Amino acid sequence: MTATQTKGNWNIVKGKLKQKWASLTDDDLTYVEGKTDELIGRIQKRTGETREEIKRYMQEDCDCD
Repeated sequence: MTATQTKGNWNIVKGKLKQKWASLTDDDLTYVEGKTDELIGRIQKRTGETREEIKRYMQEDCDCD
């Protein structure tokens, strides 16, 4: 997968996360490879959802791990 494809896929995932949790901002969803736990923590802080719920949503509904 090229860098362009990866960025395109991440943009799709960001859109899905913002649809589910409208309170998320682009800054909340700034993703750096290898920082998945930090990203989940940001979403958790903003939405009040559990880590497990966020991970489950990302795996099942966003098709990402």
